[in-house]
Amino acid sequence: MGNTGRQPTDAAAIGRLSTAYAQSKILHSAVEIGLFELLAKGPASAGEIREQLGLHPRLVRDFLNALVALDLLEREGEQYRNSAAAQEVLVPGGPVYLGGRIKTASQRHYQMWGKLAEALRDGEPKAAQGGHGAFERLYQDPVAAKNFLVHMDANNAVVAPQLAEAVDWSSYQDFVDVGGARGNVAGRLVQAHAHLRGGVFELPAIEPFFDELMAEFGVTDRVSFHGGDFFTTPLPETDVVVFGHVLHDWDATRNLELLERAHAAIRPGGAVVVYDQMLDEDAPDLRSLIGSLNVALITEGGGEYTVAEGRTWVEKAGFTFRYAKKLAKGNDTVLVATR
Repeated sequence: MGNTGRQPTDAAAIGRLSTAYAQSKILHSAVEIGLFELLAKGPASAGEIREQLGLHPRLVRDFLNALVALDLLEREGEQYRNSAAAQEVLVPGGPVYLGGRIKTASQRHYQMWGKLAEALRDGEPKAAQGGHGAFERLYQDPVAAKNFLVHMDANNAVVAPQLAEAVDWSSYQDFVDVGGARGNVAGRLVQAHAHLRGGVFELPAIEPFFDELMAEFGVTDRVSFHGGDFFTTPLPETDVVVFGHVLHDWDATRNLELLERAHAAIRPGGAVVVYDQMLDEDAPDLRSLIGSLNVALITEGGGEYTVAEGRTWVEKAGFTFRYAKKLAKGNDTVLVATR
């Protein structure tokens, strides 16, 4: 007859999983309406929140109390305030601000995940701006570009300080972060290592956003911008090429091409440094697998890959594999190979 005693628990858990999207949309909506920024100024009642954010009264009470139940808000009497976690990561200006990432999930990723069954049948990306040329199209809109780049900052904010320690940078004088967005990782690496000079290789439309962030970091004299398409424009000569959250956007053939282009740019004795949410087939990790599916829904050939696959690519490109290390925080693995 089977273990009927487990059925209610299992059924309840499956039911909650089926509606987990509702929790995501409560968080998404709170970020989109600016709730956490408002409460960063001080506690407020439901009425004050409605008035200041221009909300209709019908849903607000349940919405705010749901955020309390999610531990994103705290309530004392009639007053609501941010929880410590929300104050740390959901208010602009913090070292790990996730608001841009959450807006991207809400505005770009949520709809495409609704087409997962369709993608499983036809294998095609489902993002509104997915497929080849997606980034060029995105960057044509300055507002959308800025939101996406802030999202990228949130994605690599946890990686940057760990990358500064995971690689022996004392052996190198300079590096180029290929596909490095507006330079969040590059800026933090040169801040951590005074002898280093960095570069960011990106599509030309990114340069104004790069200039803005490097000025904010105070490293405009130590990190330079290189505009181009990394499949057609030669990469600048350097000691180290960094590919962070780049190889997962492409298929194996394109990844080998990128690594070969990096090999041509790296001086003898230099290295290529790759980080992504690499997969472990012996111990499947849900976050990495969700990340892999997310990339596959956006790009034509992308998806996460195993360390063994990454090693095969770097060796075919002419590098000597040195090591791969899972970072303690976040969900990325760093792979290092030398020329």
